[in-house]
Amino acid sequence: MRQLCSLLGASVLLLGAAGKNPFAGRWDLTVKTPSAVYPAWVEVVDKDGKPEARIQPRGGSVRPAHEVKLEGNHLIVTISPAAEDRPAIAWELDVKGGAVTGAVKRGQEVQGQIAAQRAPELKHKPPKNWTTPEALFNGKDLTWWEPGDPAENHWVAQNRELVNLQAGSNLRTTGRFDDFKLHLEFNCPEGANSGIFLRGRYQVQIEYAPEGVNDKLHGMGSIYGYLAPSQDLPKKPGEWETMDITLVGRWVTVVRNGVTIIDNQEIPGITGGALDSQEDTPGKFNLQGTHAAGIRFRNLTISVPKQS
Repeated sequence: MRQLCSLLGASVLLLGAAGKNPFAGRWDLTVKTPSAVYPAWVEVVDKDGKPEARIQPRGGSVRPAHEVKLEGNHLIVTISPAAEDRPAIAWELDVKGGAVTGAVKRGQEVQGQIAAQRAPELKHKPPKNWTTPEALFNGKDLTWWEPGDPAENHWVAQNRELVNLQAGSNLRTTGRFDDFKLHLEFNCPEGANSGIFLRGRYQVQIEYAPEGVNDKLHGMGSIYGYLAPSQDLPKKPGEWETMDITLVGRWVTVVRNGVTIIDNQEIPGITGGALDSQEDTPGKFNLQGTHAAGIRFRNLTISVPKQS
């Protein structure tokens, strides 16, 4: 009898191991197509014995996957369902020896290859001290900055301000940063939509879109799609405002006009428009300039952890 119980117990353990979802968790993806290389992200969870996922494609906002199928070590995540005029678009992923690879498929057509790695936890120890703030913008020209698309660049230095004259390219720092305290002042016109990407991966939204266009997860001061501000502040289109942003690992604090609106919350993954998905490496600040003209920035300074 004791031997039978031992055998039954072993069988249950084997079944449990066999039924474990090897894709459970967060994954940083890099997609390569014949014309581009771009980042994406997926988080897979088991709910009531079935896999579910939320996805961050190349652009837009994080959202639930349309459909998720797990077949052993093969995962199919439908990111766009089929319609009358087109087949479904899906990520098909395979795990082998801890490595995950896959493909982007439009119906049965392979449109790109996917390499994936588990997203790092980034549980950095909070610094005891920070360096004296240093300027990220010299007030005179675009030294220390570069456009993402030089042919579409409309950023200029005017009156000690960084100004986007018309919608076009984003503008990124030439330097890369890990943990930091960032101070900036911004002037956002009515109807404008911009933001700043932390490490080039996590967008802090800056916008005064028409009423009803954006919810709190996509409104002023949000971490786009992931973290909403804890309180509403008065709108000040066309006026100078401040943001102070602290990022340690993937934990972020955002202070707008002296009021803490996000207090040491975890950013789960990259946001749409990220420069890359290499979350375990330093990255660039990236000012969004693709949507509207007239956004202005000034007095950008940064502090980093002080070396003991």
